[in-house]
Amino acid sequence: MKKILSFYKATNESIKCELCPNECLLKNGQTGLCKTIKNIDNKLYSLNYEEISSISIDPIEKKPIFHYHPGDKVLSIGSWGCNLKCPFCQNFEISQFKPNYLSKVKANEIPLIINEKNVNGIAYTYSEPLSCYEYVYESCVQVKKYNENYYNILVTNGFINEYPFEKLLNYIDAVNIDLKTFNSKNYMKYLKGNLKNVLNSIELAFQKDIHVELTTLIVPKISDNLHDLEEEFKWISHLSKNIPLHISKYYPIFKYNESKTSRSLLIKIYEMAKKYLNYVYIGNLWEEKYESTFCPNCGNLLIKRNGYKIQKINLDEHGGCKTCGQKIIKY
Repeated sequence: MKKILSFYKATNESIKCELCPNECLLKNGQTGLCKTIKNIDNKLYSLNYEEISSISIDPIEKKPIFHYHPGDKVLSIGSWGCNLKCPFCQNFEISQFKPNYLSKVKANEIPLIINEKNVNGIAYTYSEPLSCYEYVYESCVQVKKYNENYYNILVTNGFINEYPFEKLLNYIDAVNIDLKTFNSKNYMKYLKGNLKNVLNSIELAFQKDIHVELTTLIVPKISDNLHDLEEEFKWISHLSKNIPLHISKYYPIFKYNESKTSRSLLIKIYEMAKKYLNYVYIGNLWEEKYESTFCPNCGNLLIKRNGYKIQKINLDEHGGCKTCGQKIIKY
């Protein structure tokens, strides 16, 4: 447990947390919607500080990150808690509940583990990393202090207020943000979040020249409306046609029991997205055509993917297409 940073405003009888747009107003003894921030004696504390539910070495593609250091292995670490309430959450055991199996890892130990495991960076993932903001922030600072060439990756729902996010982004190299639906009513009804705030986070990360990739899980009745999806693709393309988009297949889980996303719908959505974006991928379909990277300029196959196995074919050492020189990958 640790006293949180300065993202709060005190009133006579309560404290307003200003970390995320929920802006919970907490009286003494009350806990926020994320279940990880509590008012104790009129001070806000992070309840999951240094509490780790999962830690492993993963392919960077598993995050998913396809256009930043492809083929790398990264340290992946996660705590518990989330400020959204997705009924279809694939990690609900650690996002909606505090698990019994927790280990303690200090922020200053993170770069030592990166070095010991002989990898080049870390991904904050599994649960929502912004729900353990203090720990993630301190870890990112320690990583860069130890070795400025190590990279920090954030896998997040992007539901955070601008000031704390901007502060954290000063130490982030790449993000994958879940754009869960482009329907603002569904964002509020099903997820208890706000689409506008997530879009602001995407824009902020992009404007700060951080490598940005996006993921949309195609959930029946929540994020599978074709009109909404086309509007999403248009919006992304206005930022950049080169932002990679990962479309993922939904399976029934947790509190949501609609049928899994069909292959035919995923491909239809993929083809629509390709009209607006240069790099579109279908996750967990495990078909090479929809996982591989092709040059948008000359059409050559650059990176062949089969699950998490990759083969760089026509990619030069600077991340460009060997045939036409088009810049594809960020190192």
